[in-house]
Amino acid sequence: MTIRILPAVGDPDAARAIGGLLGQLPGVEPSAPVGDSTRLLDTLAALAAASLEDLPEVVLVHERIGPSPALELIREVALRFPAVGVVLVTGDAGPALYSAAMDAGARGIAGIPLAYDELAARVQAAAQWASGVRRHLGGGGDVAATGPGGTLVAVAGAKGGVGTTVTAVQLALAARAAGRTVALVDLDLQSGDVASYLDVQFRRSIADLAQITDISPRVLQDAVFTHHTGLGLLLAPGEGERGEEVTDRAARQVVGALRTRFELVVVDCGTQMTSAGAAIVEQADTALLVTTPDVVAVRAAKRMVRLWDRLQVRKAEETVTVVNRHTRSAEIQPQLVARATGTAVARTAIPAGFKELQPAVDSGRMQDLDAKSAVKQALWGLAGELGLVDGAPGAPPPGRRAPHRGGHAQGGDRSLPGLRRRRAIGAGPDDDGGDTGSGTDALNEIPPSATGRFLRKRGGGDRGQVTVEFIGVLPLALIVLAVIWQLVLVGYTYSLAGNAADKGARAGAAGGAAACQAAAQDDIPGSWSADIDCPGAGDGAVYRSTVKLTVPILFPGAADFPWTVTGSAGASDETETAAGAGQ
Repeated sequence: MTIRILPAVGDPDAARAIGGLLGQLPGVEPSAPVGDSTRLLDTLAALAAASLEDLPEVVLVHERIGPSPALELIREVALRFPAVGVVLVTGDAGPALYSAAMDAGARGIAGIPLAYDELAARVQAAAQWASGVRRHLGGGGDVAATGPGGTLVAVAGAKGGVGTTVTAVQLALAARAAGRTVALVDLDLQSGDVASYLDVQFRRSIADLAQITDISPRVLQDAVFTHHTGLGLLLAPGEGERGEEVTDRAARQVVGALRTRFELVVVDCGTQMTSAGAAIVEQADTALLVTTPDVVAVRAAKRMVRLWDRLQVRKAEETVTVVNRHTRSAEIQPQLVARATGTAVARTAIPAGFKELQPAVDSGRMQDLDAKSAVKQALWGLAGELGLVDGAPGAPPPGRRAPHRGGHAQGGDRSLPGLRRRRAIGAGPDDDGGDTGSGTDALNEIPPSATGRFLRKRGGGDRGQVTVEFIGVLPLALIVLAVIWQLVLVGYTYSLAGNAADKGARAGAAGGAAACQAAAQDDIPGSWSADIDCPGAGDGAVYRSTVKLTVPILFPGAADFPWTVTGSAGASDETETAAGAGQ
């Protein structure tokens, strides 16, 4: 039986030495060595996607492999690819390391300097164990399972200002609130705002890890800022020009190291697609493209999807588009976005909420966004829809794929994104403008006004939102109406008191106190409590009357305020005038 061996060695000198010794072993077919842990996992995943039999029987892991530590890499290979035997090559073959390696899933340890007999024995033992596992699996096992590595979610924006960073931050906060360990990476290398949104000042950034080939747990811990919410933040460099240091290879290494430490890694890729951003979108388990329901943003989303497809970064059907600032009255609805871009559109649309977001954005405390905010509720609902929150209702939307890893795995083109870009530059005009599916020219064919009339549907979710908003505003509206009505009653009481006093004074001037009382009382409705006083004429021969009314509370006759409204009036005393004329 031929034993296929895949060496994972980061040191070129060690790789040559191991390759030379493997070439001397009988019945061994060594492959070209891979230089880091990310490429090892990518290679194994690509082989496993074809068939179980394409996997090598033995993987040699050098102790200085990076960016993941060797023992963590062994543990991940053993769990994700159980039909592969792993042998650790190390200069420390002591009992402590031997025990740790066996616990991680290694099938043996080969000491440095390598000895022919020892290496042959370890390889034979690991190969026999791998063969036994494959016979047990019968070729039908799913060896390319999700594995222990953390889930990777890439969030990109169709254009600037569509809410990419807000979406990434809230998705990370939702997953953290559900108890998962979460890392939030700002890969908008020249204009990243994650630090501003979370009020963070930290001198380390992702650029500090770009030149490090072996990202140990200690190095990663020094670069990641632990926010008080529990999020691990890897920020964009404060100097935008340092963003050029972060290549696609560096991005893969950094994110690969983070995935060994966190259950979820959310990457804000910004709106400018750099080589680093393309590498993350390519290997992401879920890629989100954020847009707003306007023609300019949707056309930008369409261009981005086509760019990813041309560069073989990601297929349109594997991309999930999120519609932000959605309103019922928008001319462009999510159905049209799906037609225009050819992507799967998330069922959860994020409503417009400028007033809700503005205080949290200005204060740099996005984590303190009100739990009753419609924007926050929608974004956390999106996290449940994507499966980022354990136990959340709803299945993941179309576009969620098993974590591996390239947009066109079956095509066999595994070249780096930088090379693909160079190929795209020389592509013909047909490659640049061709549609990827029916309906992708929807925005060009349908005028915006017709789009709204054709596709706008007021679904139950919108009606429910309106109902909730109405119920929330109803108590305030009732209070305002009650205050206005009470003010009307106060003014009416003043008017009643003045009119009653005037009529009483005129009646009393002609007929005396009894006529004054009767006239004033007749002018006052029965629901008002009145105190009428007709003292008669004074020194100036003016007949006076005074009426005091209590002010009712909302409903006349039910209850009154403890204070009264007073109205007084006077009229010339006709009895005194007539008596003077008779004399």
